[in-house]
Amino acid sequence: MTEMETGLAGRKAIVTGAGSGIGEAVVRSLLREGMLVAGVDRDATRLRALKEESGGACLAVVADLANIRQTETIALLGRVRLLVNCAGIGIRAGVVDTTDEQYEAMLNVNLRAVFLTCRALIPHMLSQGGGVIVNVASSLAAKAARDRAIYASTKAAVVALTRSITVDYGQLGIRANCVSPGTIDTPWIGRILAGAPNPEELRAQ
Repeated sequence: MTEMETGLAGRKAIVTGAGSGIGEAVVRSLLREGMLVAGVDRDATRLRALKEESGGACLAVVADLANIRQTETIALLGRVRLLVNCAGIGIRAGVVDTTDEQYEAMLNVNLRAVFLTCRALIPHMLSQGGGVIVNVASSLAAKAARDRAIYASTKAAVVALTRSITVDYGQLGIRANCVSPGTIDTPWIGRILAGAPNPEELRAQ
């Protein structure tokens, strides 16, 4: 399929969590379709590498999306057709073992950042007649797994938030969808495996 057939060439997209994992893969895929992509992440080094590889088609935006002032700056990028929220973190802990700091961190990145980016860009999408939002949740939004209580809760909330956006703005031209992948071999998963008592057993699981 060519760029002309997809109709994406030259259009603008914002991808959060662009520095690694699913977010980085999404950026590369959209660049292949000819889109102009703003990759948002806290990792400036990874973003610079993406920008250099793309020949400037990928704009590097270093930001902490849990910070409302930093999130609002992405609305200054202009007429954005597509927003893909991939940024996320996870910590292995049950309810009793989850600290206040861990709870706040997962809530801020996995849910608050998704809400803030959507809130910042929906008015701009409405002004241009529509747009597309893709929020990345997790298969754990619909099923339980050991030591994933807060992570799963935040991802379930992302699913509910996406449904609400569809109900509120779907008839106004905004299409919102949620993707709920299973375990993906990303640097985050690598860190979880490295910290496990038996990494190979956990990988098999």
